[in-house]
Amino acid sequence: MLEKNKLYTIWVYLQAEPLFWLTLTIGAFLVGDYLYKKSKLNPLVNPVAISILLVASILIATGISYERYFNGAKFIHFMLGPATVALAIPIYKQIHLIKKETTSIFISLIAGSLFAIFSTYSFAKLMKLDIEIIYSMMPRSVTAPIAMGISELIGGVPSLTAIITIITGIVGASFGTFALDILRVKDMTARGFAFGLASHGIGTARAMSRNETAGIFAALALGLSGVATSIIIPLLFKLINF
Repeated sequence: MLEKNKLYTIWVYLQAEPLFWLTLTIGAFLVGDYLYKKSKLNPLVNPVAISILLVASILIATGISYERYFNGAKFIHFMLGPATVALAIPIYKQIHLIKKETTSIFISLIAGSLFAIFSTYSFAKLMKLDIEIIYSMMPRSVTAPIAMGISELIGGVPSLTAIITIITGIVGASFGTFALDILRVKDMTARGFAFGLASHGIGTARAMSRNETAGIFAALALGLSGVATSIIIPLLFKLINF
């Protein structure tokens, strides 16, 4: 009994410290990354999905609120901004290659963005989902901060959008390789751009881990799709009565 009391006292102290949750988050990702590498980079063993499941399981098992957890892990959230901006460096280094593919990039960007928006809206309508949920789903294919901003602007629920966006990224990063292989897409610029366009940051990380060229074009698609979608969706809302 005394030993249990000591362990409980230690736990109460640790879970009250913000640094504990930061350490837990990093540790969970390292576990996911270890399993990912042990699986020989199997796309189904996604380190982000594994780390989310680990952290969520611990929070549910211990009854810790998300607010308390985020108070410790918010430093990682803060670093998402600088990390995204830093993607400009490899893009700049390959600007000569990007210029050669300008026309293909523009066509792919517009076609991919429109397809993501209309396919999501059509499927959600077919499933007879509530209009607020539909609006929350529409910007799912762009990076979470932009998607949440668009969602709030058009009447969606930003927190729900964040969850849907993360799921989209995980699914895209996990199954994107199989889809591109089936379609026999071999060119790394095309594969990378597809990952960034369809599954934003998580897909970009996946592309970066496999091929530098693919990673650069995925990062380019990540940025461009955010800009394009933030213009297209509000414009569609003005032109078309959704």
